[in-house]
Amino acid sequence: MKKTASAVWQGDLKSGKGTISTQSGALKDNPYGFNTRFEDTPGTNPEELIGAAHAGCFSMALSMMLGQAGLTAERIETKAEVTLDKDGEGFSITAIALTLNAKIPGAEESQFQQIANKAKEGCPVSKVLNAQISLSATLES
Repeated sequence: MKKTASAVWQGDLKSGKGTISTQSGALKDNPYGFNTRFEDTPGTNPEELIGAAHAGCFSMALSMMLGQAGLTAERIETKAEVTLDKDGEGFSITAIALTLNAKIPGAEESQFQQIANKAKEGCPVSKVLNAQISLSATLES
């Protein structure tokens, strides 16, 4: 299976503008630029897209692993906070903090934590990223 995404950029770094699109059409010519990445202007940026991909991938991996343990989540909510730090002349993604809130009937805390950490390690997006990935998981009753 292969999925594609594309970006088009025009101009210099600070005043240039770009668009990001995905094969599925979920994103189609979505604008991004220096201001949406570094100045909190509305619009997307690569870091939030990586965060969204990671949160979605992790949530699906967790659902699969819960199913293998005979559990079904009523709700899984994952937030991914992506840290972009200055690194010499450029920038690096140095960490991703996953925050999970889940409602899983019949789950016990220790089992939940074990499965959540296994999902963090096993999700394909976690495997591809070379950043420190942490997880804070809360089981709701």
